[in-house]
Amino acid sequence: MTTYTGSCHCGQTAWEAKLEKDQASHVLCHCDACKKLSGSAFTLNQIIPKDAIKVTKGADSLKNYKYKGDSGNSVNCYYCPNCTTHAYHHQEVMGDKVILRTALLEKAGSFEPAAEVYGKDRYKWEKEVATTFNVMPPS
Repeated sequence: MTTYTGSCHCGQTAWEAKLEKDQASHVLCHCDACKKLSGSAFTLNQIIPKDAIKVTKGADSLKNYKYKGDSGNSVNCYYCPNCTTHAYHHQEVMGDKVILRTALLEKAGSFEPAAEVYGKDRYKWEKEVATTFNVMPPS
């Protein structure tokens, strides 16, 4: 297991994430919610246990809001109140797991794509770069 550090754009919020070797990769999400939140064609993520992430700076000021995910359950988005960078999300349907924004980790450039989710929403001009699931992989 390796500890990676991450931070928001303004530096007010920082965190550490402990990842197993196979988690040191990106899962590309093409869902419409991720597109709206990021202003991009997809986000780079990894699903990790909730206790594998520790906010090391700005924990008291971290904000969150909820929206309904495709499952109909709530998704809690945790973000810096100053620059609004989203550090991670917790989908209630996922229990003790969170969705970490891997692009915000210091060594994100060394990670390879491991999978793509919500491939049904991928823009036509995007090339497939990893195993793609129409929505989510089977559990």
